Amino acid sequence: MVPLRSCHRFAHLRLFSFLSMAAPQQPGKTPLRPNPSPSPTGSAPKRSRTMATDAAAAGPPASKGCPAMKAEFAKHAEYLNALNDKRERLVKASRDITMNSKKVIFQVHRASKVNKEEVLSKAENDLAAVVNQYIGKLVKELQGTDFWKLRRAYTFGVQEYVEAATLCRFCKTGTLLSLAEINDSLLALSDKSVEPLQINVLDYLLGVADLSGELMRLAIGRISDGEVEYAKKICAFVRDIYRELTLVVPLMDDNSEMKKKMEVMLQSVVKIENACFSVHVRGSEYIPLLGSSADPDYSFFGASDFDQ
Repeated sequence: MVPLRSCHRFAHLRLFSFLSMAAPQQPGKTPLRPNPSPSPTGSAPKRSRTMATDAAAAGPPASKGCPAMKAEFAKHAEYLNALNDKRERLVKASRDITMNSKKVIFQVHRASKVNKEEVLSKAENDLAAVVNQYIGKLVKELQGTDFWKLRRAYTFGVQEYVEAATLCRFCKTGTLLSLAEINDSLLALSDKSVEPLQINVLDYLLGVADLSGELMRLAIGRISDGEVEYAKKICAFVRDIYRELTLVVPLMDDNSEMKKKMEVMLQSVVKIENACFSVHVRGSEYIPLLGSSADPDYSFFGASDFDQ
């Protein structure tokens, strides 16, 4: 049987719970809880958890370091915004360099035996304008800053400029423009008090790799004009560049992009070799197509005394 004293206690708890649930609660006050009954073992009862008041929930006042932290974050946000704005300006300058360098390359391809000096002179003037106007903007944006972190924003324009500059040098002297010569030409654009903009080795090699495609088009055009010896010179030049780069590219750390360009360069070398080989072996079939005069010149085939 259940003791009568325990039944009275149980009924008392149920009545208190019912009255607590039925009573309306005022905001900011904690609900009433029944007093815990003393433990049968005689130990002190556990204190019931109560809801925190509004004053307690507010917590301690803000620490003195919060304004300093906000100022620090504001400074970093300002730096990142300025960096993004500079990146956008560099991308636009790179597009201008790419577009005007391509114009220089197209100008060089218009050269022929008749107007070679005139066309190359105009191409050099256009290239100097690219340096002074557009690369000058690039230098002003990058001088005095860590320009290596922004390389991806202007690398394509620099590669196109290297391609145009090396093409003009080869058509004029038959040699390759070195990286040191390009960087020396950019020193005049930089302020002497800050670190000058220097084209790195990777951008230079990527531009030289693109040069092979333009030299392939130049060689095919020279063959159609009857300048077979000049086309052979171009073939030997491109072959030497490809052979030297095959030794350098495996040693490069970041060579994924360079490997793709090496495949394209090999295709250009093969096209030039096939064109020169076809003219050399089957020259008699190409003789009526070469030259613009009524009496074609056969001297480039080694047959100056050809019996017509």
